[in-house]
Amino acid sequence: MPSEEFIWLHNVYVENEEYAGLIIPPAPPRPDFEASREKLQKLGEGDSSITREEFAKMKEELEAEYLAIFKKTVAMHEVFLQRLAAHPTLRRDHNFFVFLEYGQDLSVRGKNRKELLGGFLRNIVKSADEALITGMSGLKEVDDFFEHERTFLLEYHTRIRDACLWADRVMHSHKCLAYDYIPTSAALSSLGTQEVNQLKTSFLKLAELFERLRKLEGRVASDEDLKLSDMLRYYVRDSQAAKDLLYRRLRALADYENANKALDKARTRNREVRTAESHQQLCCQRFERLSDSAKQGKPHGPGAPATALLTLPGSPFLSSPELMDFRSRRVSSFRKNLIELAELELKHAKASTLLLRNTLVTLKGEP
Repeated sequence: MPSEEFIWLHNVYVENEEYAGLIIPPAPPRPDFEASREKLQKLGEGDSSITREEFAKMKEELEAEYLAIFKKTVAMHEVFLQRLAAHPTLRRDHNFFVFLEYGQDLSVRGKNRKELLGGFLRNIVKSADEALITGMSGLKEVDDFFEHERTFLLEYHTRIRDACLWADRVMHSHKCLAYDYIPTSAALSSLGTQEVNQLKTSFLKLAELFERLRKLEGRVASDEDLKLSDMLRYYVRDSQAAKDLLYRRLRALADYENANKALDKARTRNREVRTAESHQQLCCQRFERLSDSAKQGKPHGPGAPATALLTLPGSPFLSSPELMDFRSRRVSSFRKNLIELAELELKHAKASTLLLRNTLVTLKGEP
C-alpha cells in the first residue's frame, strides 16, 4: 500500500477536532533508499581498483542493506496500524475502516508544493504561538500535572533527539568498519595466492578472519539500527505528538481566558452578552474535554457519559489517560529493546572473541 495512503490516514486523525485530546500515533516515515541506491549506482559504474571478489562482496552488502531498509519500513507501517487498532477511540473511526477494508486503490494523492509550504508555515506559526502563549502573554498553567508534563516533555524530546543522532553515528561507524574489512580481506587473500608455505596459510587465515569479522560487524550495525536507532527515532516523533497534544490544550486554555475577558467586557458594556456567554461556554467545554482526555481518559462507546469526570476508574466507557499511557508505553518499549540489544551485543562480542582466539591459536600452530 503506498505511503501516501498512510499519510492521508494520519492527516485525517490530526485534522479531526474530536481527537484533539488524543496523542495521534506518528505517521510511518518514508523509506530512504537514496543512500543505498547511490552506492549501487557507483558500484555499477565500476572501478578499476576493485577486484571481482571485492565487487561481489560490496554488492552483497548493499543488497542486504537495501532489503533491511525495506523490512524496517514495513515494520514501521505495522506499528502505526497496530497503535490505531489498539486505541479504544481511534480504532472506531470510519476512515480507519475504509483504509483497512476498501478493496481498491484509495487514489490518495501526495501533497503538492503549495500544501507542503502551507504545512511548513503552520508549524512555524504554531511554534511562535506557543512561545507567545507561554512567554509574552503571561498565561499561568492552572494544573501542576500539565506544567510538569510540559517541562518534562520539552527536556525529554531534546534528549531523545540528541541520543538518536549519537546512536546513528555509532551505527554508521560499525557499517564503515564492516565495509573497510572488505578490501583488507581481499588484499590478504591476494597475498595468500602469491606466497608459499607458512605465509600462504597465514594470509589466507587472516583473510578468512576479516571476512567473518565483516559479517559480525554488519550484524552489530543492523541490530543497533533496529533495536536502538529506530526506537529512538520513533519516540522523537511520538514525543512530538505528545507535545502537540499539550499545545492544543494550552491553546484551548488561552482561548478560554480570552473568552472570559471578552465576556467581562460584554457585560460591562451590556452588549452581545449572550453571544459572549455562548462562546465562553464552548471554549470552556473544549478546554475541559482536552484536559480530561489527556489526564484522566476519554469516555467512549454507546451510552458513555458526557464527561470523563462522571466515570469511575475501571469503567468500560473510559479509555486510558493519554499522557499516562504514553509514559507506560515508552518505558515498556525501552526496557524490551535495550534488554534485547544488550543480549545481542553480548552474543556478537563472544562470537568475535572466540573467532580471534581460534585464529591466534591456528596462526601459532597450536593444537
